[in-house]
Amino acid sequence: MSSDGLELAADRYGRPKRGSVLMAHGGGQTRHAWAKTAAALAGRGWEVVTLDLRGHGDSGWSPTGDYGIERFADDLAEVARAMGGRPALIGASLGGLAGLYAEAEIAPGGFSSITLVDIVPSMDPNGAAKVMEFMSAHVAQGFGSLEEAAEVIAAYLPHRPRPADHSGLAKNLRQGDDGRLRWHWDPGFVSGVHRGRSLRDADALQARLPALTLPVHLIRGRLSELVSREAAEAFVAQLPNARFTDVAGASHMVAGDRNDAFLSAAVGFLEDLDRETQANIG
Repeated sequence: MSSDGLELAADRYGRPKRGSVLMAHGGGQTRHAWAKTAAALAGRGWEVVTLDLRGHGDSGWSPTGDYGIERFADDLAEVARAMGGRPALIGASLGGLAGLYAEAEIAPGGFSSITLVDIVPSMDPNGAAKVMEFMSAHVAQGFGSLEEAAEVIAAYLPHRPRPADHSGLAKNLRQGDDGRLRWHWDPGFVSGVHRGRSLRDADALQARLPALTLPVHLIRGRLSELVSREAAEAFVAQLPNARFTDVAGASHMVAGDRNDAFLSAAVGFLEDLDRETQANIG
């Protein structure tokens, strides 16, 4: 449960033989986006919790439309505390930015490491606008079928091969009383996410980055419309303990575009940290 009383839905995978991982999806997604990665990490000895962010999936919707980034950050800090330790965070887009904000301002020391998936505080405003435009386009009318929704996604992500099976897409949609399918998130998220001082004060967050000593891994999609190569390199240069991976053939939706490469990078980072921890213990 969040600090303001919203119920947050999550799935748990595996046991914490090597530690715990909290996974936070991007805006407009659900916890199911992480299913393959979570299963792979669990198979390698990590406990993994995949979270539906507030207003998304099966988590509660804010009655006041409060979707400012600091609210998401507070939720992640609460879940990390409930997990009983300092989990590693893997956060895509909104989830990553919220985790970074939580570590910098709300609950320093709450995470053992942060993996950011195609997000930095100085994101490209035109790219961000394109993402929000896509999310807003079918909020009211929805879709008549899974195939119709799949066509819209294919037009937005023309570089991605079309899947033959749309069953995975069904988890990101909900059926209304009128029989039409709509995205599985609160329509109020689109306007509510712009609230909050943190989105207006990216420079303040940037200024705090050099003080973050925990390991940070930025995984960027080389075709990203949100994070330029220059912004990625500048972000990593500010951090004392950072790693950068640039995934070819992937856009902002890195895990969906190139799950094999994403998984290799994410797991490799955590395994390197685990080896360092074991060496220090030994």
